[in-house]
Amino acid sequence: MKKVVFSGVFDPVTFGHVNIIQRAANMFPEVIVAVAESSSKQSMWSVAERTQLMQVAVEHLTNVKVRSFSGLLVDFLKAQKVSTIIRGVRSVIDWSYEVEMADVNQKIMPNVETLFLSAQENMSSTYVRQIWALGGDVSSLVPPKTLELMKKFKV
Repeated sequence: MKKVVFSGVFDPVTFGHVNIIQRAANMFPEVIVAVAESSSKQSMWSVAERTQLMQVAVEHLTNVKVRSFSGLLVDFLKAQKVSTIIRGVRSVIDWSYEVEMADVNQKIMPNVETLFLSAQENMSSTYVRQIWALGGDVSSLVPPKTLELMKKFKV
């Protein structure tokens, strides 16, 4: 068995993300959660804040490490000596996008494999951000310790 990477922007981390991470942690000896610096979209929280939000969400999982990165995911994989990516898929639209990304990653890094896990909790971070920005209650969507930290960051 080997270590795997689960990457994303995680703006913010949701119960859906944690579910994928927990399931991956049950299958692999080490899971690295890679929090991406987002260049294509405006994040509500900085990469440092999102990394902290993720750390408190998964601190109970002893075989999970949280790291941030910028640039290409395949470069992060090479630096971490990892060749397997875990991706969560919520819908056919996600599936189509993720298959295309897996193909691109494999063209750049031929030995990379992407494993797909179907989402058991279908909640987009986009909806969480929208609810949060309007002052709504997101306690059923994000882990409790993450919510506490979100309040401290006061975005």
